[in-house]
Amino acid sequence: MDKPLLSGSEKTNESERWDSYQYLQRNSSSARNPSFAGAGVTVDEIRTASAVSDPPSLYPPVIKTPVSLPTPQAIGYPTASGAGHELQRQFLDEIEIRELLLDHIGHRCCWGSRPARTWKIRSVEDCNVYVGTLDTFIEEREALAQTVPFSGGNFSGKKHGAEPGLWELDLRSQFPTLFVPYKETQVPVPNSETVEKCKSCTGRGDVVCPTCNADGDPGYYKENQVMKCSACYGRGLVAHKDGSDTICTDCSGKGKLPCPTCQSRGLIKCQTCDSTGSLLTSSIAVVRWKTLSKRKVSATRGAGSVPEEVFDRAEGVQLCNTQAYQCSPAYFADSYFLNRFSSEVISLRAEVPPPANVVCERHTISVVPVTRVTMEDRGKAFSFYIIGFGKEIYLKDYYPARFCWGLCPCLEWLKV
Repeated sequence: MDKPLLSGSEKTNESERWDSYQYLQRNSSSARNPSFAGAGVTVDEIRTASAVSDPPSLYPPVIKTPVSLPTPQAIGYPTASGAGHELQRQFLDEIEIRELLLDHIGHRCCWGSRPARTWKIRSVEDCNVYVGTLDTFIEEREALAQTVPFSGGNFSGKKHGAEPGLWELDLRSQFPTLFVPYKETQVPVPNSETVEKCKSCTGRGDVVCPTCNADGDPGYYKENQVMKCSACYGRGLVAHKDGSDTICTDCSGKGKLPCPTCQSRGLIKCQTCDSTGSLLTSSIAVVRWKTLSKRKVSATRGAGSVPEEVFDRAEGVQLCNTQAYQCSPAYFADSYFLNRFSSEVISLRAEVPPPANVVCERHTISVVPVTRVTMEDRGKAFSFYIIGFGKEIYLKDYYPARFCWGLCPCLEWLKV
C-alpha cells in the first residue's frame, strides 16, 4: 500500500487574537479542483519556469516492459493526505496508456488502431506544472477624526467611559470571509465625541462678509455697506440716445445697491459649523481587510513545449492546503523537491504594513498533471498527451493512421 505523501497537520502556537475569531479553522487537505488552483498562471510563466527549474520526474522516462508482460512498470503521481480523505496514488502503465489511446482512436471513424497497438512506446515524459501560493490575510486599523456641526443634544463623551483603543474594538460582526481580496468598513469609536467652539466664527455662527468688509480688521465688521449700481454708474438715472433719462430699475433711482453676498448685514453664515457655533468631533475607525498573495511556478523542462490548449484543458490537483496564523513549509514524506518548493514559497511571504496584523495565512501547492507519450516504429514517431487525473487524451497534430485526409465529415465534430 502506498503511504500518503503529505503528513498530518503541523502544530503551531495560536496567538491570543486568534481566539477572538473562533470560526477560523486550520486544515490540511488535498482535493481536485475543476479550475486549476493556480488560476491566472499564464503560459509565459510556465515557459519561463520550465527554463529555470526542472523538478524531478515522477516516473522513468522510458518504458521498456513489453505489452504482453503481466507486470507493467508503473508511473506514479504525487499523493497527499487531507482532512478525512486521501488522494490515492495513481499509476499509468504501458497497458493502460495503450488502452487510453485506443479508446480515443475508437471515437474517430477514419483512424486506424495499428500504431496504438503495435508501435513501441519510446518515452513517457513528465510535463507537470507546480504552483505554490502563500496568501496572507491581514487586518489594518486606522483612526480618522470626523468633525460635524453640533446643534445641541446628548453626545457620547468621556463622561460615559474611557475611549477604547483601536485594537480593543470588537468587530466580529463585520469580519468578512477569509481571504477576500479587499473589504473596508468604518465604525465610530465609542466615547470619543467632544464638543468644541467653532474656530472659524469663534462660536458666533456668522463670519464677516468678505465682499463688503474685505478691508476691515479681523473680527470687526460694518453693517449697511452699499455698492455703486453698475447699471447707472451710481447716478440713479439711465441715459438714452435721444438725450432723455429714466430712473434706473436696478437700484430704483438710488444709485446704490446692497451687498449681494450678505444683503448689507456685514455677516454671512459660517459654513464650517452651519451657524451653530459648535463642532462635534469624534474618532472613526477605518478597518481594512485584504489578502496579500505570493506565487511561485515550477515546471519541468518538458512543460515548456506543451501546447497551450493542453493546460487549458487540464484540471489542477491540490497536493496540500494548510491554514494557520503563520504557515510553515509543508512536509512530504517522500518528495525532497516538494519540501524544498514549499519552503521557497513560504520564503516569499509578503511584507505586512506596520499598522496591520496578520489574521491568517493559507499555503497551497497544486499540480497540473500532464504526461507526454512518444511512440515510434521504423524511424517514424508521434506524440500525444495524457491530461490530468481524468486521463484525457490530447492528440492534435500527427497520427500515422488517418485515412480521411480532411474529406470526411468526422473532422467537423472532432474535438482535438
